[in-house]
Amino acid sequence: MDLFSTSENENLLPFDGEVSYTPALLSTSEAQHFLNALVHEIDWQQDSIRIFGKTYITKRKVAWYGDRAFVYRYSNTEKVALPWTPTLLQLKQLVEQETGFVFNSCLLNLYHDGTEGMSWHADDEKPLGEQPIIASLSLGATRKFSFKHKSTKQSISILLENGSLLLMRGETQANWLHALPKMAKVKGVRVNLTFRRISN
Repeated sequence: MDLFSTSENENLLPFDGEVSYTPALLSTSEAQHFLNALVHEIDWQQDSIRIFGKTYITKRKVAWYGDRAFVYRYSNTEKVALPWTPTLLQLKQLVEQETGFVFNSCLLNLYHDGTEGMSWHADDEKPLGEQPIIASLSLGATRKFSFKHKSTKQSISILLENGSLLLMRGETQANWLHALPKMAKVKGVRVNLTFRRISN
């Protein structure tokens, strides 16, 4: 698996999708400020995920916020969006200014360290539309993020830095899986915000 280096706004994917990366949407001090605020202000919950008949409680914590009480279902779990906090609204505005897209919801993940990750999946749930636009803001520890093509199995990875923004759109979710591999040597906390447009 190659570690992909890219210039800002260049498409990371070789085909069948559009992914761009902005390495420093926030300065280090701004990112640390927002990380501290979110860790303490967000109503974090552990996920209870049912896979092949077995229920698993995740170590990572999650939260779901939006313009209204959107229902979001994934991995056999269901969430109802909470009202935006002032901090989240500030970050949403920054992301919208950067990308030119308007978002109405945000799924947050809190990873306590590198022993927590996310397995291969695509954000292709029906309420996200045929070509989901997802803006992923990273705060805290730098982590590797990987893509794998659903058909060819070609894979690439990028390091998501503190304060960076990854924008996925077009046919990305239809053709590519993505994952956050575990990195045992990473000791720091990471909060990831994925701003979305949901229609239910």
